[in-house]
Amino acid sequence: MNDMSTTSDHDIDRPIDHASEAHVLPTLGGFMLGLMRIAFGFYFLWAFIDKTFGLGFATPPERAWLNGGSPTTGFLSRVEGPLAGFYQGMAGNAFIDFLFMAGLAGIGLTLILGMGARVGALCGAVMYLFMYGASIPTTSNPFLDDHLTDAIVMLVIATIPASWEYLGLGRMWRRVAPSFLH
Repeated sequence: MNDMSTTSDHDIDRPIDHASEAHVLPTLGGFMLGLMRIAFGFYFLWAFIDKTFGLGFATPPERAWLNGGSPTTGFLSRVEGPLAGFYQGMAGNAFIDFLFMAGLAGIGLTLILGMGARVGALCGAVMYLFMYGASIPTTSNPFLDDHLTDAIVMLVIATIPASWEYLGLGRMWRRVAPSFLH
């Protein structure tokens, strides 16, 4: 027998436990998807908070929603390109402002909590696609910009259960919520 061998006869007969080795990647992957979900949720919730209170980051206090400002006017009134008329027509509309703000809050909360994250992520994808449409023509790439890639990330979150089952209340939500809200 070769003295350099690191396996004994007993080790050769013992089956290798691949399940414990393979479980590391899905757990780490699920954790990272959960972290990504929370980070994107924070983007949405932070936009809601800043636009509501005018904290001075993207929205100055005088343009805060609570001070009578319109959260859609600044972005939508400056849209250029083939869809400018569509988007500019929505700028400052109180109903559109309400839908936009409710979307920011709802998407942010569902993604951060992991409860209803699939629905929240799908709504987030739609919101990003609307923002992509408002960004046409894109400035740095003829087809792709961050809104489109963020919409793809939202679809990843919506379609991979690990993204809402890790680092949140998604597992509990799946037990108590109607199946169409998972």
